[in-house]
Amino acid sequence: MKTAVVKRHDIANAPVMRIDASFQQSEGVSVRRIIADCPYPVVKCGDVMERIWHAGRWKRVYVNNPKTGIPLVGSSAMLKSDLSDIKLISRKYTEDMADKMLHPGWILVSCSGTIGNTVFTNTGHAGKLASQDVLRLKPKDILGGGYLYAYLSSKYGYAMLTQGTFGAVIQHIEPANVSTIPVPVFPEEMQKEIDQLIRDAASLRDKAAEFFDKAKYILQESIGVTFDKTNGYRTASISIKDIRSSLKMRLDPPVFVNDGVEMLERISDKTQPLKECNVTLSYPGMFKRSYVRDGYPYMKGSDVFDVNPFAHCEYLSKTRTPNLDQLWLRDGLILISCAGACGLIKLITKEYEDKQAIGSPDIIRLKSNDALFTSEYLYTYLSLPSSYDYMQSLKYGAVIERFDVQNIETVPIFIPTKELSATITGIIREYKDCLYRAFCKEEKAISMVETEIESWDKNKHNK
Repeated sequence: MKTAVVKRHDIANAPVMRIDASFQQSEGVSVRRIIADCPYPVVKCGDVMERIWHAGRWKRVYVNNPKTGIPLVGSSAMLKSDLSDIKLISRKYTEDMADKMLHPGWILVSCSGTIGNTVFTNTGHAGKLASQDVLRLKPKDILGGGYLYAYLSSKYGYAMLTQGTFGAVIQHIEPANVSTIPVPVFPEEMQKEIDQLIRDAASLRDKAAEFFDKAKYILQESIGVTFDKTNGYRTASISIKDIRSSLKMRLDPPVFVNDGVEMLERISDKTQPLKECNVTLSYPGMFKRSYVRDGYPYMKGSDVFDVNPFAHCEYLSKTRTPNLDQLWLRDGLILISCAGACGLIKLITKEYEDKQAIGSPDIIRLKSNDALFTSEYLYTYLSLPSSYDYMQSLKYGAVIERFDVQNIETVPIFIPTKELSATITGIIREYKDCLYRAFCKEEKAISMVETEIESWDKNKHNK
């Protein structure tokens, strides 16, 4: 238990007049004292932003057709590295879209539920709308947007973003909370270096998205069959023979009445099951987790798809975590989500190995041992909409839907030529390299901010 004596003038001079211990005893209070004693000028966040706002609540009409809908980014989706598969809302029935639209170079902050997660927008966010759970920060030309993002993403910025939360059940922050955050004005050269690192990281992620889209396009063209997603009510007739020959002899319609299943049946002579592609599929299974402050970074099933899953991850004990050989996230490993949101695909890049990260046991691992069916090729193929749709036919469960290794190993894989496999593999390696370099640049920028602030605090205690 923590105790402290709070003076009346501290309450009166705080950004908001609050007397609850969660506010007065938060780490944000001590961080504000450190920033106040910094050797550089200090400005308020609101003074260096053209605008800080959220869209407010409005009626949403969800649609499935990309021609009539526009992607809506929420506080969870904004963290994802791939924004190609998010919900669409109607263009016709959404008012004031210009005020809800995202643009490159902004800073996004989650402001409801999970507070304080940050994103620096790139071209992948452009043209999408953001929900009321996302604060938009549009920087002025006073301080670089990349510099401000690195500061707010540091442990010091995060402490102040989460200090002013309110709400009995669901936590919130408002633009007024963010606008009062003190921002130190670092020397110009340091500012520019930090800002450029963040902008370079954003550009590299744009390049990575281009490489990924290019690889999927080439593969889809090589398959030669267009995947069309059907909307609405559907009927079909299935023979008893088909049911008896199906995996686990299931009767539920989604197993058979599925666009991905129908498409892959049309090219069945050009495919083979995943288990015949010289791969290793594994599922570590559940175990007791011992959480510690300094251990191995633990990637949960949802975190692993984030742009930077290490930002606020938890850590597991280095001595009390079993089966580490099955949990390590190695470069080139493919992860397949198998519970809840099933069929999401992640290709592990080098930063996970550098950080000695371990992954959730409740996620399927796929390792390629083949020169033709490489990890890069399989990742691209399994990321196609047709493959995702096919995997939805394998799900089971009344409450939490899931599938297992026995289901996944039956997925039909298009057999590539050596030339196609080499082309896809080369493109995805470029994609991986861009993501890794982007991560390193962003981490370096945030580390520069934290190291500089720590040096003031250390010098103060040494005097």
